[in-house]
Amino acid sequence: MNKLLINGRQKLVGEVSLSGAKNSALRLLAASILTEGPVRLSNYPANLLDAQIHVEMLENLGKMSTLKTSNEIEITQTHTLKSKLNWNGRSIRNTLLILGALTAKLGEGRVPLPGGCKLGERKYDLHVMLLEKLGASVWEEDGYLCAKAQVGRLKGAEVVLPLRSTGATENALICATLADGVSRIWNPHIRPEILDLVALLNKMGAKIKVYGQEHIEVEGVDDLTGATHDVIPDNMEAITWLIGTVMTDGEVEIHNFPYNDLEVVLAHLKSAGANLYRGENSLVVRGGKCYPIEISTGPHPGINSDVQPILAAWAAKAKGQSKIIDLRFPGRYGYAAEMGKMGVNYEVDNDLLTINGNRGKLIGTKVKALDLRAGAALALCGLIASGETIIEDAWQISRGYVDFTEKLKLLGVSSEWQD
Repeated sequence: MNKLLINGRQKLVGEVSLSGAKNSALRLLAASILTEGPVRLSNYPANLLDAQIHVEMLENLGKMSTLKTSNEIEITQTHTLKSKLNWNGRSIRNTLLILGALTAKLGEGRVPLPGGCKLGERKYDLHVMLLEKLGASVWEEDGYLCAKAQVGRLKGAEVVLPLRSTGATENALICATLADGVSRIWNPHIRPEILDLVALLNKMGAKIKVYGQEHIEVEGVDDLTGATHDVIPDNMEAITWLIGTVMTDGEVEIHNFPYNDLEVVLAHLKSAGANLYRGENSLVVRGGKCYPIEISTGPHPGINSDVQPILAAWAAKAKGQSKIIDLRFPGRYGYAAEMGKMGVNYEVDNDLLTINGNRGKLIGTKVKALDLRAGAALALCGLIASGETIIEDAWQISRGYVDFTEKLKLLGVSSEWQD
């Protein structure tokens, strides 16, 4: 399943239900390290490659996982938890949260240096900083990132994040829940996945209060219990089906649509030609026109960096010039060269990506998914191109989209995986 073939000139028509959010599920899995009790997650995206890898990592540490249904998992602990993650498989960046959870729970941890999508310069200095603020020593050793609480247990502290980082906010939360004393996380990135993590941790017995974008207060506790929790719907999947429907002049009802999480991007898309109709618990997309867009990514409730490759596909269908600025991950524009193989006229100038749309007059060809969202964006371009599009390294898409080809089929699209 390394290649994905998509036949062009197809419309998305029908109904689709959103799966649980990848960007939330992985954090909730990491939080299960903090307790010996069972953690049960429903609306869980079990088929995601990254989720499967994370579960294997938990099992490597001594946890046990059981799929109760196709979208419900229970994480339990029957053995003493290991403090070192011995892992030779593909790495994911979530190992940073595993390190934080191990250090909070056991007083020390060792994980392979983090991997995942190559989105420009993604360093982990913020994670090192917050662990040190909470009383841990952190160092690299033989390909591992290591941390150890200096006095046996992390200590509550004032953690000031110099920028609103989702991962650093999550790790600070995880570490502070079992720290001795009160911690305050200043300048956090309050976004849906953060609030979902807070909800689970509080169900487990944590004492966390969120004071908007200013700070989060965490009163450390001695231990946490198990809990049951529903994973929030995937807002990135929601945007992908929305934009794909408008690009193909289709008509799709998207169930469990997370309106409150996507207000800003919805406003941009409505003003750029999308025909959107809100239902009680769904969004109906009835085609529309793709007009040029000008957007800049930023902290929530702004447009998330993950969205910009999908918006670039929109810009490829538009007639006229679109501009996208991503100040956080400017190195992420590598996918534009792959779109260029299909006939997209683009230019990258430092932080600015300019796309001169030609009403989607694209030609199917062989392209490569450089990361998860880039793969999804290329698939959307393939839907409007003439001929066949073959996406190499398309396994990247399965890292973040549950049953991608199966859902395309439900929406009337012909596609297939190839070895």
